[in-house]
Amino acid sequence: MTEGAGIRDGDLPDDLTAAEAGMWQAFRNGTVYDLSSGDSVVDDPHGGHPWGPERTVRARIVCWLLLDGPPALAGRVSSLKLTGVQISGTLDLAGGTVVPYLEMKGCRFEREILLPEARFTTARFVDCSVPRLEAARVHTEGDLHLPRCRFHNGVRLTDAHIGTDLLMNQAIVYRDRSGRSIAADGMTVGQDLQAELLESHGELSLRSATIGVSLSLRGARLTNPYTRLALNAPQLTVERTLYLTPAGVGASMLSGATPARGTRIQRFECQGGVRLDDGRFGDAVDLERARFTFTEEQELSLRRVQAPELRFLGEKPQRGKVVLSGARVGNLVDRASAWPGPGSLHMGGFVYENLVPHGPFPLAERLEWVAAATAEYNPEPYERLAAVLRAGGEDEDAREVLLAKQRRRRESLPPAAKLWGYVQDWTVAYGYRPGRAAVWMAVLWAAGSVAFAHASHPPLKGGDHPVWNPALFALDLLLPVIDLGQVGFWQMRGGWQWLAAAMVLLGWILATTVAAGATRLLRRN
Repeated sequence: MTEGAGIRDGDLPDDLTAAEAGMWQAFRNGTVYDLSSGDSVVDDPHGGHPWGPERTVRARIVCWLLLDGPPALAGRVSSLKLTGVQISGTLDLAGGTVVPYLEMKGCRFEREILLPEARFTTARFVDCSVPRLEAARVHTEGDLHLPRCRFHNGVRLTDAHIGTDLLMNQAIVYRDRSGRSIAADGMTVGQDLQAELLESHGELSLRSATIGVSLSLRGARLTNPYTRLALNAPQLTVERTLYLTPAGVGASMLSGATPARGTRIQRFECQGGVRLDDGRFGDAVDLERARFTFTEEQELSLRRVQAPELRFLGEKPQRGKVVLSGARVGNLVDRASAWPGPGSLHMGGFVYENLVPHGPFPLAERLEWVAAATAEYNPEPYERLAAVLRAGGEDEDAREVLLAKQRRRRESLPPAAKLWGYVQDWTVAYGYRPGRAAVWMAVLWAAGSVAFAHASHPPLKGGDHPVWNPALFALDLLLPVIDLGQVGFWQMRGGWQWLAAAMVLLGWILATTVAAGATRLLRRN
């Protein structure tokens, strides 16, 4: 029988092998076609045990069934469900429309799978060994499942459209010739992208991808010693949450559920740079217990990211950089031990509205956090921290932050200005501790009153003059604007004249610093 003849009536083609004939009948019946032996070692699709012709079907026959297969038996729905089958040749469905349901479990493909611009309802490949999956611009109305599969030369899902969920849990993907493990730039997923416990050996690229609900990389291990980035996802849009968090290993549970007590935990680990620049996240970016291993040139880049919440609760990277320049978040949930030290943190233009520390994060350490992000003096991080503290009712802490800002600024000034800064700091703490001015004024007034009580004070003119009052005289010297009617009537000589000049100078210093502090206070209000 020629190929295609009689299949409308369900006749078997003449050139089918016994394994293919069984597959043909199972397709019409809509049942699972299982060729596994029952021996877990032999049936392992990733193992080295050979599968003979009794377990092998040609890719051409599989394509025939999916694209133009025979009608279903009466009362049945045709579908291709294969278990423990080896597919020889290239499975080429490029540009085709696959109507039957497709599910392959524990299968072994000798050559790559080609699905560019193909259309499916739902396609499931579970625990399969695949040299490469080429599926650019593939379109599914439902799910695309690839859990526990191993791809030896990468996966390409560029501009793919997945109607509901894309599942890649526990998949192992090795890089292709371009260095990418998974190339999914421009991909759209209607609901969740779950890649929990994924092993990626190469660059995982999700540039400009759009995820309708959440993107879960819980417990994933991304490794790329070949190029700069292990996760390259600028302009990524996730309508809810990006999870770079731990996952339970060996636990039977729903994705994202709290592991049962005693469950072994595998945290998210990344060896290579991470780029999430310009990402948009509807709920949060969660980095709880994440571990990043960078070289000196690599970084966790969150430039211009926007999210209601950033949970920066991972391990502190020992090398590389964390960059938050231009990012905007609502709640910054963090812990002191998660942030890198000076020179490894950049926060220029980083805007956050609330601080939610996990564990102790005293103000002194928070100031060190700001200082670590500013190799050169930059007022912006200090002012942002002060504004957030003030909005939370921590006015005293906010003043301490602004005082720290002035002290940091002082170090960048020329010697004369730096000296004047020290004077302002010692006297009234740049106006942020105005009570110091009253203390200094009282001390100087008391000392001046006692000193001038023993001073020789002949009148400047022989006519009318007020009664000598050393306390009012000292106060008149200290108050540069107010005239109390003492200074202009008495003559000081020798050392007393120098003391009077010193009192006038100190009075001006106190007045100037208090005025500067009052100006800053009024400007803040």
